[in-house]
Amino acid sequence: MTAKELMTANPACCTATTSLQDAARMMAKHDCGEIPVIERQDARRIVGVVTDRDIVVRGVAEGNCATMNVGAVMSSPAVTVNERDNLDEVVRVMETNRIRRVPVVDQKGECCGIIAQADIARTGSRKETGDLVREVSAPR
Repeated sequence: MTAKELMTANPACCTATTSLQDAARMMAKHDCGEIPVIERQDARRIVGVVTDRDIVVRGVAEGNCATMNVGAVMSSPAVTVNERDNLDEVVRVMETNRIRRVPVVDQKGECCGIIAQADIARTGSRKETGDLVREVSAPR
């Protein structure tokens, strides 16, 4: 199975200038905890990601989130996988980087999808899923 077959295609994306409130609204609307941050809406090259945790820990707890934008709290550079990568490679990248979600890029390097732990759980083996959760959740 490839990343392209596993991913949620065309995820909601924002730019670094998107307000934190708008990013949070996107997460609520799309029922997700991570939004890829792209250069521009017409150039979907990923420059980072913003998670619900980024908004809370770096935005709400550290500053005035009412006036902050995504660029102030996003994680950058983003860890990504290629749409042609196989499931083993996707799991390896997630485990190595201890991430629960990973954006997928196409051959042009543009965001075309996203894979979450839940996607692995739905399609991978029990062992593979258990190993992924254990590695990503292990204390640093």
